[in-house]
Amino acid sequence: MTKPSLPELLHAAVAAVGGAERPGQVTMAEAVGQAIDDGTHLLVQAGTGTGKSLGYLVPALAHGDRVVVATATLALQRQLVERDLPRTVEALHPLLRRRPEFAMLKGRSNYLCLHRLHEGVPQDDEEGLFDPLEAAAPTSKLGQDLMRLRDWSDETETGDRDDLTPGVSDRAWGQVSVTSRECLGATKCAYGAECFAEAARERAKLADVVVTNHALLAIDAIEGAPVVPQHDVLIVDEAHELVSRVTGVATGELTPGQVNRAVRRAAKLVDEKAADQLQTAAEGFEKLMELALPGRLQELPEDLAYALMALRDAARAVITAIGSTRDRSVQDEDAVRKQALAAVENVHTVAERIANGSEYDVVWYERHDRFGASLRVAPLSVSGLLREKLFADRSVVLTSATLKLGGDFNGVGASLGLAAEGVEGEDLPVWKGIDVGSPFDYRKQGILYVARHLATPGREGSRDDMMDELAELIQAAGGRTLGLFSSMRAAQAAAEELRGRLDQPVLLQGEDTLGELIKTFAGDAATCLFGTLSLWQGVDVPGPNCQLVVMDRIPFPRPDDPLMSARQKAVEEAGGNGFMAVAATHAALLMAQGAGRLVRATGDRGVVAVLDPRLANARYGSFLRASLPDFWYTTDRNQVRRSLAAIDAAARTAG
Repeated sequence: MTKPSLPELLHAAVAAVGGAERPGQVTMAEAVGQAIDDGTHLLVQAGTGTGKSLGYLVPALAHGDRVVVATATLALQRQLVERDLPRTVEALHPLLRRRPEFAMLKGRSNYLCLHRLHEGVPQDDEEGLFDPLEAAAPTSKLGQDLMRLRDWSDETETGDRDDLTPGVSDRAWGQVSVTSRECLGATKCAYGAECFAEAARERAKLADVVVTNHALLAIDAIEGAPVVPQHDVLIVDEAHELVSRVTGVATGELTPGQVNRAVRRAAKLVDEKAADQLQTAAEGFEKLMELALPGRLQELPEDLAYALMALRDAARAVITAIGSTRDRSVQDEDAVRKQALAAVENVHTVAERIANGSEYDVVWYERHDRFGASLRVAPLSVSGLLREKLFADRSVVLTSATLKLGGDFNGVGASLGLAAEGVEGEDLPVWKGIDVGSPFDYRKQGILYVARHLATPGREGSRDDMMDELAELIQAAGGRTLGLFSSMRAAQAAAEELRGRLDQPVLLQGEDTLGELIKTFAGDAATCLFGTLSLWQGVDVPGPNCQLVVMDRIPFPRPDDPLMSARQKAVEEAGGNGFMAVAATHAALLMAQGAGRLVRATGDRGVVAVLDPRLANARYGSFLRASLPDFWYTTDRNQVRRSLAAIDAAARTAG
């Protein structure tokens, strides 16, 4: 029997999921198959509606090697495991004459811990020593959540938090889950044989396709502790998110509350001298943090360096002492010791990292209204880490609807540690980028309108002209508006102002769960939805109820963002253009994602309106516009109002 061709396999898979074959999908599948065969790397920009999941799953399954697929969002992980993979495997089975196995793998804290559930949480004295399952009043929200979790533990096969519907609060989940550092280990735990996290790992070891997330991939790379099974092919979907997810995992934090928790947890398990040393160091750190002002620390102040070294040394002494002290009054000693060790080790690791002062790290203070001050440290760049850990020993395919910024892949490539496309060298990974386009006719389906006549937005202050413009656009569109704002404050101000002016209802992010808000918005044509970052990427509302997407301003990073400004400065010191490499690239990525909310299906029509004249007037405007879908472009305010009114009228007639 001859081996089936890739187009044959793709055709069978597309039919199985009830989709339509798209030229871009075929091009993508062939390019992915080629990269896997050659052992090279590929960046694929595949617009919304291309069907990119099948564009990489089919060639990966056909190849037969073990594949890891890493995504940024939970929604895509679920779609792959619950819909795309089962149907694709079923459709390809007769042609491939084998049935590839697949499994989902997440970090340990995503799974219910039976030890925590049955033995209770080791508590800190100040928080009261009790079994939360017994003490949380059954009538309280926490008590009800915990009772439901106990019932669910008897029926769930996965123990995966995301399989629990409706979900529970983070506080409730924290009572029944552990981090990898707090875990006793399967061999030492009384529940090791039934452990949900261990079962997920075992399933992943046996699977041909493992679906995981960017964070777990990052932990694998940074900590060098293999969590993800050995594999020959890595596919990173939603790849535009990878750098920020890896940066997040590589970021350390110290807060007085966290240090005090470590002190309380360790106090019963070590001798008085070690406990007092850590207590004194914690008090010194807390005093300093009361005076901390937000912003980057180019150099460590002497008093902070001293406080961190005291913390580091005291934490090290406690870690050494914990192993040898036994307190007979402590129940479930192994779990208590493990939790204390995890807390103290984290303090030690972060204090030591900041005190050592690497030139490759950025250190800053942050202040939060509710949680007070924190000291944070993050890598100046993760590109070296990604080049070394991601692209060695396997073929990597990175895909997203937004990878080509300003007309090429080099900006995103550089952030991933890749040299410019086509540049070859001994230690440089070989890669190529392809844009397989989109099934949508953007020039006919959408208009990009830039409000060139508005005043340039300042850092602070009201934007009355912008509010007037926004109100007029929404009225012309008859509602149907997704408002994407660069800050929560701006979204709130706009919602407040326009609720007093317009007949159309305005929903605001934060006033209900995101899922509920999007559902209400999608269900009512007159409704508008305003919000910030998660709306720029997380909204999928095809059809006539989202026909106007408004961006209040170009979403550059805040000038006082310590990490972004440090990265910008580093590029400038190396002779590059820091603004274009960091700020403009960040904005381009977000704007491309935001503009992608407009056209989600072949029948969609509408306008992306940017209420920031710099997109038309500034030198970098052309770079940003080249990163957006190829909409018909105008700065004519009257033209755009007429178009919106016509689109609204057509939608009403059709409705």
